[in-house]
Formats: sequence, C-alpha cells, structure tokens
Amino acid sequence: MTTIAEPQTQAGNAGAAEAPLILALPKGRILKALKPVLDRAGLMPDPGCLDGDSRALRFPTTDPGLDVVRVRSFDVATFVAYGGAQIGVCGADVLMEFDYPDIYAPLDLGIGGCRISVARPVAALRKEGTAASSQIRVATKYPTIARRHFAARGINAEIVHLNGAMELAPNLDLASIIVDLVDTGSTLRANGLRETEVIAHVTSRLIVNRVALKTRPEAIAALITRFRDALQENNS
Repeated sequence: MTTIAEPQTQAGNAGAAEAPLILALPKGRILKALKPVLDRAGLMPDPGCLDGDSRALRFPTTDPGLDVVRVRSFDVATFVAYGGAQIGVCGADVLMEFDYPDIYAPLDLGIGGCRISVARPVAALRKEGTAASSQIRVATKYPTIARRHFAARGINAEIVHLNGAMELAPNLDLASIIVDLVDTGSTLRANGLRETEVIAHVTSRLIVNRVALKTRPEAIAALITRFRDALQENNS
C-alpha cells in the first residue's frame, strides 16, 4: 500500500507545480491599453476577456502556462498580495493606497497615464481672502493617500470615502474638496471644479507576489522578461 500511495502523492505534487500561473488584469481602459503589450509578449487572453459583455472572469491565454483573471482595478493588488494571482497589472495609485509589503513592482508599463490630484470648486477659489484651514473634509476613494498628503502639510483631513461620483461631493456639501484620478480634467470642469494640486503622477505597473517569486522564480522571471521585451519592441 505504501509503495502505491507514494508515487500518487508525487504525481499530485508534480501536477500542482505545473499549474498555470495567474495574471490579474484590471477591467476597463487599462485592459484595452494593455492589449498591444500582451500581443507582443505572446500572452493574449481568450477574446472573451476583452469582451465587456462576457460574464466569465478567468480565461486561458496563448501561453498554456498562464491564465488571466479579470477583476476590478482596485482588487488587482489584493489578488496578487494574497496569492490569488502570482502576477498582475495595476496603477501606481493602487500601490500607493494599499502599500502591500508582499508585492514587488519590477516594471513600469508606461500605460494608463494620469494623476492623483486635489480639486476644488471654482466658486470657492474665486472668493478673496479665504484663509487656509487646519482641518478640511475631503471626498476620495484614496483615504490613505489623502490623509498622508494633507498631514504632511499640517492639515487634518476628515475623509468622506466614496467609490465614484466624487465631483458631486462639493456641490452637495459632502466635502469642500476632492482627491481623485484626473486624466483630461473634463469631468472636473463639467462639474465646476478645478485641479489645484497634483499629488502624484500615475502609470500602470507589472506587479508580482514576493512568495511566488521565490517558489517559481524561473516562470515569473520569464514573464517579466516577456513584458520588458514587449515594451522595448514598441519603443524601438
């Protein structure tokens, strides 16, 4: 009995070791911008992954050693940090907000460029003689970034945590200012707000789970190289 069971256990372990790596990708515009990079790297996911109407969340790729999961942009870092995915793509804003110690970010992909900014109502900016306040109420989906930014300026920021429609907050007296991602600034202008300060410029990064980097170093290193080569090919 022992002789039979031992090979079965070894076979099971071998199968587990060969399980596909998981690449976590964000839904939306970053995924669309990432498509040419994935194509050049030979890691294109099943077409359903790029189809916004697909209800599936996990997809095979052109590399049998890699599957893709499609999740919310804010969740990519959590999937990678906790080992649900070994590798992923997420914005630097997410890394700044969560600061997971189990994540290594070896590569700036240079896509999805935008910025985390402070914005205020134009009407308030036009008022003369407005004194700087030591306490403000801020609407944002980045509570950690916002608190840290204002604390460095000696300002106590009361956070109103919203996941969207930040631009409504000042007009509805939920907050006096907002901290949010800004691309063109058109949404701010349409809602009577003006960008007054840039906290950080943001691009998308390739991220890796540190434990996976130790347990499957060759496979992870090969994927990082393929992404790096794909970026260099685009710049050449």
